Amino acid sequence: MRMRPPFELVVATTNPGKVREIRAYLSDWNCLLPPLDLLLAETGATFAENACQKATQAAVALQAWVLADDSGLEVDSLDGAPGVFSARYGRTDAERIQRLLFELGDERERGAQFVCAVAVANPQGEIVAQAQGVCRGEILFAPRGSGGFGYDPIFYVPTEGLTFAQMTPAQKQRVSHRGKALQALVPQLQRLR
Repeated sequence: MRMRPPFELVVATTNPGKVREIRAYLSDWNCLLPPLDLLLAETGATFAENACQKATQAAVALQAWVLADDSGLEVDSLDGAPGVFSARYGRTDAERIQRLLFELGDERERGAQFVCAVAVANPQGEIVAQAQGVCRGEILFAPRGSGGFGYDPIFYVPTEGLTFAQMTPAQKQRVSHRGKALQALVPQLQRLR
């Protein structure tokens, strides 16, 4: 007999920005933070593989329903870099942005996309729901805005005329990669209840 999910989901991340965005979408669920000592491996070649790995590992370790995501920035002229290594492109957000802008230099082709994969595992470690979202944009030559986190100040969305860091939380939820992934995930979660 398959266990029905409770109204609680552990969000397997240490990134408070991600937790805020996930909680905004999953207001029907109590999204909990994992223990600080929970270590999760990310050895997948894709965002989806990493999200599934983290969800499975955390669910088994905590004996809980777990939501995990993996997301990052893929820059066209850098052959998709930083990709799954987005969070490890530097020690801080500022270092990551600086490195990316340095590597792009004067390159005029600055097309990019943010990708987010989300996965939910039951306490047995089985993946029971997953989705992916993509937001196309371009990389600016210099940061704009003070909101958001990560690469948000340099990721410009032409349809909105703003960077992620200039958007209100509601605007970002509507167009972002994470927002699109969570929108696709919610109906799957509702079917599990």
